[in-house]
Amino acid sequence: MFGEFLNIVFKSIKLDKSLYTDKNFGEASIYFAGLIMILDGIAGAVAANTVIKTAVAMSGLTSILTWLVWAIFIYVIGVKLFPDKKTKVPFKKVLTAVGFAHAPGLLRFFAVTPNMMIPIIFLTQFWIFAGLIISTKQVLGLKSNIKSFGIVFLSFLIIAFLSISFVMSRMNMLPVNQLS
Repeated sequence: MFGEFLNIVFKSIKLDKSLYTDKNFGEASIYFAGLIMILDGIAGAVAANTVIKTAVAMSGLTSILTWLVWAIFIYVIGVKLFPDKKTKVPFKKVLTAVGFAHAPGLLRFFAVTPNMMIPIIFLTQFWIFAGLIISTKQVLGLKSNIKSFGIVFLSFLIIAFLSISFVMSRMNMLPVNQLS
């Protein structure tokens, strides 16, 4: 079981598109994807702790929410709004693929000094983005890398907008808050 998990992690880190074939989406796959996401969140918190104190447990839980949000947007955009003719994929498969694609984030555990934190976080974030593009193309059965990139990038833009809006609303900086 642990060997299967490590195989998934290594294939994801290598950006191996064969990871997203049906044989890797068995019963345990959703649990493996969830574990990758939790470890990714914890790794991000460990990396951030080299500069500012971050709640490690909260980062693990936040990564589960992030996983769900990424999967929902990729599913809605790629399966419901802009599907290819052969795109018939259950949400669970998209959710699992998004989790697998986040395995490069585990490398954030190596950001043990403040000088290494920013380069490792940026590198792993781009690596995850590449993994999401590959996983989206493979799982949705898309013919075009550009369409896969578009689905992931549009999902990213929506998530970024919502995140920035949330943070700004918490800081009472949105112009809407000044009107009331």
